[in-house]
Amino acid sequence: MSATNEFKVTQIIDNGQMVQLTLIENVSTEPISQKQMVIDNVSKKLDSETKEQVMPLLEAIMSAQPTVKIKTYQQTQITIAMPRSRYDSMGRPQVGTTIEMNLKKI
Repeated sequence: MSATNEFKVTQIIDNGQMVQLTLIENVSTEPISQKQMVIDNVSKKLDSETKEQVMPLLEAIMSAQPTVKIKTYQQTQITIAMPRSRYDSMGRPQVGTTIEMNLKKI
């Protein structure tokens, strides 16, 4: 199985001979509220008649709860260390630069 993914450089540690890059998967996520997730999940389980009766009550209960924003996707993070020559040959990516990695089981 192989997957080509884009990663964003989040940290660079350079000790002169070796360079260590910390990368995080370049995926844009939208925060979603916990309230909305509860309402959506309950809504999926009910038939239309029950939903008509229950949803106003549920929305009233949920409106009294604090809004907690959560991410909808957990991102992969990779840290790699490489010789300075390899770092230079790949164009010296800086923090914020997006790079592509081919991940493949061999």
